[in-house]
Amino acid sequence: MSKLMILGAGGHGKVVAEVASLMNKWSEIVFFDDNVDLKKVNGFKVVDDLENCKKYKMQYENAFVAIGNNKLRIKLINDLSNEGFKIPLLIHPFTCISNKVKIDEGTVVMAGAVINANSLIGKGCIINTSCSIDHDCILKDGVHISPGVHIGGTTQIGKFTWICIGSSISNNINIGHNSVIAAGATVVNDIENYALAVGTPAKNIKVTKTKGR
Repeated sequence: MSKLMILGAGGHGKVVAEVASLMNKWSEIVFFDDNVDLKKVNGFKVVDDLENCKKYKMQYENAFVAIGNNKLRIKLINDLSNEGFKIPLLIHPFTCISNKVKIDEGTVVMAGAVINANSLIGKGCIINTSCSIDHDCILKDGVHISPGVHIGGTTQIGKFTWICIGSSISNNINIGHNSVIAAGATVVNDIENYALAVGTPAKNIKVTKTKGR
């Protein structure tokens, strides 16, 4: 069994480590985090900071990025892949995923998630607790689907977009890249790029190109 390093020991990292441990694939799981005061998190050792993680490739050839910022997560995944690290796919054992689904590296699928037939999930996505993604959906790289989100079939979500907790997206919807769907929103029409959409039905209240997600 090989060893796994996890970049980021915050709240998201804690859940990622638990998913990884339940998969029973790694002989050791450790964290790398920029909080120098951390020595252990939930029983997992914190080895070093993020910048130094590449020095440990001989010990930990598998690397998973557990950082919430969508753009930074994809950047780090690409950097690690270019350095020769293996980027795993992490799937909690208590999920329901069609065997016709394709999921790219660096994505985590949390407990209770459902992903139905012929959906495509990109690199470095977060498919969070108890969410559902119906048939023929496409999620581009770096998408974050929060807990309790429900997405209808044949929906496409652009890269780096964040679908916040408890929101719902109707079928046959296109959501642009770098957008945010607010908590509890109900999306029944297409959402453009760089949008913040709120309410029921969801409306764009702001469109801006800014740094961040």
